[in-house]
Amino acid sequence: MTKYIFITGGVVSGLGKGIAAASLGLILKSRGLKVVNQKFDPYLNIDPGTMNPYQHGEVFVTDDGAETDLDLGHYERFTDATLSQSSNTTAGRVYLAVLNKEREGGFHGGTVQVIPNVTEEILRRMLLSTAETNADVIITEIGGTVGDIESLPFMEAIRQIKYKVGEENCCYIHLTLVPYMHKSGELKTKPTQHSVKELQELGIKPNIVMLRTECPVDDATREKLASFCNVETACVIQNLNAESIYEVPLKMEKEGLGKAVCDVLGIKNTTTHLEAWAKMVDRFYHPAKAVTIALVGKYIELHDAYLSVVESLTHGGIYNEAAVTVDWVDAETLTDDEVTENRLGKADGIIVPGGFGDRGIEGMIRAAKFARIRKIPYFGICLGMQIEVIEFARNILNYENANSTEMNKNTAYPVIDLMPDQNGVILGGTLRLGKYECKVTAGTLTEKAYGTSTIWERHRHRYEFNNKYREEFKRAGLIIAGINPERDLVEICEVPDHPWMLGVQFHPEFKSRPNRAQPLFRDFISAACEYRMTHSVLSGKTGEAK
Repeated sequence: MTKYIFITGGVVSGLGKGIAAASLGLILKSRGLKVVNQKFDPYLNIDPGTMNPYQHGEVFVTDDGAETDLDLGHYERFTDATLSQSSNTTAGRVYLAVLNKEREGGFHGGTVQVIPNVTEEILRRMLLSTAETNADVIITEIGGTVGDIESLPFMEAIRQIKYKVGEENCCYIHLTLVPYMHKSGELKTKPTQHSVKELQELGIKPNIVMLRTECPVDDATREKLASFCNVETACVIQNLNAESIYEVPLKMEKEGLGKAVCDVLGIKNTTTHLEAWAKMVDRFYHPAKAVTIALVGKYIELHDAYLSVVESLTHGGIYNEAAVTVDWVDAETLTDDEVTENRLGKADGIIVPGGFGDRGIEGMIRAAKFARIRKIPYFGICLGMQIEVIEFARNILNYENANSTEMNKNTAYPVIDLMPDQNGVILGGTLRLGKYECKVTAGTLTEKAYGTSTIWERHRHRYEFNNKYREEFKRAGLIIAGINPERDLVEICEVPDHPWMLGVQFHPEFKSRPNRAQPLFRDFISAACEYRMTHSVLSGKTGEAK
């Protein structure tokens, strides 16, 4: 019988439910169980695809082309899973399904209500992963906090589910904040008590209470909370701050989270196999080298907008035993070549990630030019590849003001453009989403990285390399290192006479893992390490980690 775990949050948002859910997934997987994570978000958007990155952070894309919450990235990175559309549901998607069914006569003229109609749709989706994956354990994170009006149907659904699958097959984990009052030197448990009480008033009794805290929780506090929250003392689990999110599963296992969950669900508490993960964390904490990567973007005020990119840089650092420092550079501040040189002159590598719209584009082009001329490793992702192409067109092909038609519809040299079959399609319908095949050119940096001639990577973009200019770029030396065979679209470009300057139209960051760095990120960090060592004498830097 499949077991179901539900993780809710209380007191405040941003406590790290996603990391907790991902960590628990890894802990249970290390016991030999097949685990699937999913998230239910109470907002009314259909998905985060059209949401402002400043509000929601990055959009994580699955193999099947679903635009999902960034927590799915944590789930995949921790459990090495390949998730799908069914792993992320929003209230908007639920209500849309219910209303469409009503319009189609699916309720036979009956009154449509939150209970039972909306909750039944939520329950159907919660159980969908079971049918699709045949998992031993389904871990469901409920977005938001207990008490939010919009999350009430989801809370009611997880209350009801125990009557469908059996109470013995359900485990409820409530994550709350235990603040530390520095003036008095006290941990305060009252917020947790009130949050658990509010959850119980909704008919949900938590089996495990997880305490997000910056200070260790003493035994007396655990016993006090266990008594007030009506749980066993062993089921009061502290979730202490960690320097790296990848240490959290190790801390949680040491705290007894895995055993507590197994006891609640009647699962045999077998030996865990977290040795490889612990070794990876040890490599992170003990680097032999150090590099600085300038991330030139347009959403840098919210670092979560580039979460998977930064994590992938960290993975590349772990593989190369290098501490990676990300220097956040607002592309709009790179107003001329002198400013660009002063701002990027200390970087060991430059990365330009994805994005939409024309803000900051000229600064990104200056960053790409600086990387090309100074032979600094450059990695362009999605928009970053298009920037690489535009810069090459302007300064090598001498196509004055060459651009993307996304930025300038009237450019004389539309080296990046919509393809003919995209014209006239409504916004959203033109995006190339999900996993696509790419044929890799022999003898390229890309082939060296992947070690194969065929790769599959995830996409999220609208504009493409304009094939009308392909031969002109090739004659000027630009290396077309990857092609989508289905539509003959350029996927990868490499700049010649440069140690490592590469752009990809896809998003390789979505498939990187902490203990298995994505090949391009691995080699980009390797090139940055080499650049730092080569230029250490001239720059006065050292290649060693502090």
